[in-house]
Amino acid sequence: MSSNKTKSWKVLLVSLAAAISFSMLAACSSNNNNNAAEDNSKAVATYKGGTITEKEFEMDTRVMKLLSPQQAQYLEIDAFKESILKQEVAFEYLSGKATDAAKKEAEKQADEQVNSIKKGLGETYESTLKEANLTEKDIHAYMLRVLTVYQDMLLKVTDDQVKAEFEKTKGDFTVATLRHVLIGLKDAAGKERTDADALKLAKEVKAKLDGGADFAATAKEYSDDTGSKESGGEIKDKVLGGYVEEFKKAAQTLPLNTISDPVKTVYGYHVMEVESRTETPFDKLTDEQKETIKGSLASQALESYLEKDLKSLDVKINLPKSSAAAGATTGGTEPTAAPSAEAPAATEAAQ
Repeated sequence: MSSNKTKSWKVLLVSLAAAISFSMLAACSSNNNNNAAEDNSKAVATYKGGTITEKEFEMDTRVMKLLSPQQAQYLEIDAFKESILKQEVAFEYLSGKATDAAKKEAEKQADEQVNSIKKGLGETYESTLKEANLTEKDIHAYMLRVLTVYQDMLLKVTDDQVKAEFEKTKGDFTVATLRHVLIGLKDAAGKERTDADALKLAKEVKAKLDGGADFAATAKEYSDDTGSKESGGEIKDKVLGGYVEEFKKAAQTLPLNTISDPVKTVYGYHVMEVESRTETPFDKLTDEQKETIKGSLASQALESYLEKDLKSLDVKINLPKSSAAAGATTGGTEPTAAPSAEAPAATEAAQ
């Protein structure tokens, strides 16, 4: 049930930036193979101070498809393409306003991200880029633009803002030891369960535990959480902010040493017992935890700009219509919302 919230933006960059939201203009930089003077394609977006051409947008789209092929289908939907293009405008504009310190750190991190991609693809790296009609410089420019804007936002976060955000979310930093039995919407063999069947079995588990059954033995018999099943359902000394919302709230509020009613999450139904719970004061936060809070604030600022301030650039979109109907899908992952430092790259039932 982990949401991997403690991962920083830079760790999530490839999956989040590629999975759509904060895109950037990869082709208009001197780092790119394409020279602006050679680009005679029409403008698909204009704004105060600049334009994005069709060729530039196509370059950005190819990068996105390479890094997140499961999202490629949505790039054929007009409404989605328009949203991406507006975000390109924001990144193009904001990167030009970034400080030198932000640009320097972004350059370093962009190098790290490209090396990570290269390592991940291994011997197929060059052939994969060739098939996608991209170069390493194209990928680096993509990463650089996103990271420049993010680092600029990050450097603007103050210590007072970090402390204030901690006070609002300090329950996420509580450390707890608990046990749970997960009755999943799929059984151990991968067979689908209906919601009603899962709830019925979860209630049976609760009844056994209320009747005095050993929790560890019950978890080993019934739980579908492979990460904790063999340890008797125990999750020991974990920060609660790493869990999906429903599980986290239950772990934060359940009376200690009390068997819960079934708690529903996206994974199924959990029967829980919290054994201990310790709040973490601000001065005991790790550097990584403080960076997580800073990342959350930076991404909130970026999202706020997109929602409230982008319109001040007087953005005008002139994209050609695609053949895909708006909102049409062909299965697979739904489009993601704008990424934040809190957003998971993936979720998994096992902690």
